[in-house]
Amino acid sequence: MAAVQKLQRCAVCPTGKHSASIIFLHGSGDTGQGLRAWVRDVMVRDLAFTHIRVIYPTAPARPYTPMRGALSTVWFDRHKISRDCPEHLESINAMCSTLGAVIEDEVKAGIPKHRIMIGGFSMGGAMALHLACRYHPDVAGVFALSSFLNKDSVAFQAAEEWVRAGNSLPELFQLHGTNDDLVLHQWGEATAALLSKAGMVTTFHSFPELYHQLSRPEMELLRSWILTKLPPPSGH
Repeated sequence: MAAVQKLQRCAVCPTGKHSASIIFLHGSGDTGQGLRAWVRDVMVRDLAFTHIRVIYPTAPARPYTPMRGALSTVWFDRHKISRDCPEHLESINAMCSTLGAVIEDEVKAGIPKHRIMIGGFSMGGAMALHLACRYHPDVAGVFALSSFLNKDSVAFQAAEEWVRAGNSLPELFQLHGTNDDLVLHQWGEATAALLSKAGMVTTFHSFPELYHQLSRPEMELLRSWILTKLPPPSGH
């Protein structure tokens, strides 16, 4: 079996003792460094915590069909940017394995899975949902900003089967701009509804007038939610 590709990544380290981790995945064509810089521009500071390490991996460049096969830093390929087409499962599954190694690195560093959160912007949010619903349902939570899953996504079926077997899924925190013209707001809402139907606890926040972008109110709300799911250890 081929060795799993090791991704480039940058991280914002905690100011105190490291006891939890977030893996934050960028959108198509971006990089980990690019997403970190964008978050910092929007929040006027890093997304930083006393006890949580925030890791921003970079997707490897691969041919991307919506760009006529041009190379782009994307987590997986798409047949087109639409809810109404099959998923490109070969590339999604391969990347789930690659990102699983990033999660495993945190576990080896002494962070248990229930103290690790995964999330992302746009395509990064979809990737996080595949990871949480299909491979790592024991993480602390999952978040998705301006993201969607295809309407027949295998993630819905996996979530439903996991819950039917008597297991619980991580909570989902979704945020989406009502004016998003790339990933439509209704696609995000439909994703939340289908995951809720499958048995996932979901929270969906709409941001009026926001396009396919991050905003400070959105990021501050996300930061507060993160702290409810990954509070500092007692005594800190």
